[in-house]
Amino acid sequence: QVQLVESGGGLVQPGGSLRLSCAASGSVFTINNMGWYRQVPGKERDFIAGISRGGRTNYADSVKGRFTISRDNAKNTVYVQMNTLKPEDTAVYYCYADVIFYDGGMRNYWGQGTQVTVSS
Repeated sequence: QVQLVESGGGLVQPGGSLRLSCAASGSVFTINNMGWYRQVPGKERDFIAGISRGGRTNYADSVKGRFTISRDNAKNTVYVQMNTLKPEDTAVYYCYADVIFYDGGMRNYWGQGTQVTVSS
């Protein structure tokens, strides 16, 4: 069984910073793409940032220049450094991972979500 455990959410003032982490645990052969989405009540889950195993990144236009995604393949962990936060960044943030198992099977997993609130 694979689990993604997120940490790092919380309350921050506008202009502040937070760093989210998401660690995958379980019997994993390797992980291809990892990344982050976010969701506010009543709206769809939106893509924020993604990173390939080789380190290629892509971002939503709304966070370009403010958020930086990175990963540690040895730890099966993905991070997102969020700077210059705005009230509109308030959401539940979810990580995902495209996991490959030793038998060659593949499956997408999601974290449980962590709340980020940007408010003065």
